[in-house]
Amino acid sequence: ATESEMGDVDLTGLPEAPVDSEDEEEEEDEDIDRTSDPLLGRDVVRECLEKEPADKTDDDIEQLLEFMHQLPAFANMTMSVRRELCSVMIFEVVEQAGAIILEDGQELDSWYVILNGTVEISYPDGKSESLCMGNSFGITPSLDKQYMNGVVRTKVDDCQFVCIAQQDYWRILNHVEKNTHKVEEEGEIVMVKEHRELDRSGTRKGHIVIKATPERLIMHLIEEHSIVDPTYIEDFLLTYRTFLSSPLEVGSKLLEWFTVDSLRDKVTRVVLLWVNNHFNDFEGDPAMTRFLEEFEKNLEDTKMKGHLRLLNIACAAKAKWRQITLQKPSRDSPLFFSLLGGSDKGFGIFVETVEIGSKAAEAGLKRGDQV
Repeated sequence: ATESEMGDVDLTGLPEAPVDSEDEEEEEDEDIDRTSDPLLGRDVVRECLEKEPADKTDDDIEQLLEFMHQLPAFANMTMSVRRELCSVMIFEVVEQAGAIILEDGQELDSWYVILNGTVEISYPDGKSESLCMGNSFGITPSLDKQYMNGVVRTKVDDCQFVCIAQQDYWRILNHVEKNTHKVEEEGEIVMVKEHRELDRSGTRKGHIVIKATPERLIMHLIEEHSIVDPTYIEDFLLTYRTFLSSPLEVGSKLLEWFTVDSLRDKVTRVVLLWVNNHFNDFEGDPAMTRFLEEFEKNLEDTKMKGHLRLLNIACAAKAKWRQITLQKPSRDSPLFFSLLGGSDKGFGIFVETVEIGSKAAEAGLKRGDQV
């Protein structure tokens, strides 16, 4: 066929790093040059490919993973599947154009992925198909006998392939199917989880989400996360922009879930991580700023003083100086914002409220700004 808990929130900032010496900087520059050179990068990959499967180290497999994930043949596979395939793949090179790789009716024993060059499949009905880098051909993941339909020949010199033996290909993909759990709602699959073991002792095992609908991914923020997927929230907050049109889709659900006592701590943890790691999502978005203000009020109303303090610390840590100029038509004109604090209160002066749609709001003045 062709193709954690509140204590986990780090609000102390980044750790200090030692200053590198000039020699170390030069070595790092050389490493960067080597990895950024595509030709040298391909040489490293080829060295890894030319090793026998039993001789491949973990570093070799990581190099192969980095290269293979770019190819269409591996695009819809999970990381664990790609890793296992990389550990058993064999490298083959056909030097000359016009060489026949597979004859029509020949029994198939491998799955092939093209790494370099182009091949042509000529079918018995006279039609033909060209496959290039990243395309695949050969067996399907089954142990049944399979035969080639058509003739496969190289179209250019130096065609390079990786081959996976039928037994390995079937075992790896079949194993994944057995370890996959599909969550269905109203007859439709809304989430797919994969069972993983992180060590040979079997003590660190559980399910990790590999795909889901946007709505189900949001809901998983307040569900229990397995020991093999402890950073789901951080990963979601880093990537949600690729599949959601607005952060308010997440914010509105979090405010809704906050009203449920059993979910309140989980919602608060999500918001604290969000503010601490991606404050820019709130800073330049009036709607998200209002979300944060509403969430702060909810913390006050429910007397969650410790969590409220953490939220204030996170926001204060992200604060930065800026200058805003507001002009009043006359001395008696309203300010459209109110202040809180001063020497009689024993703390600085802060903006308490800003009228929505006012000149002050348009100028960028925000609740919580220190004057």
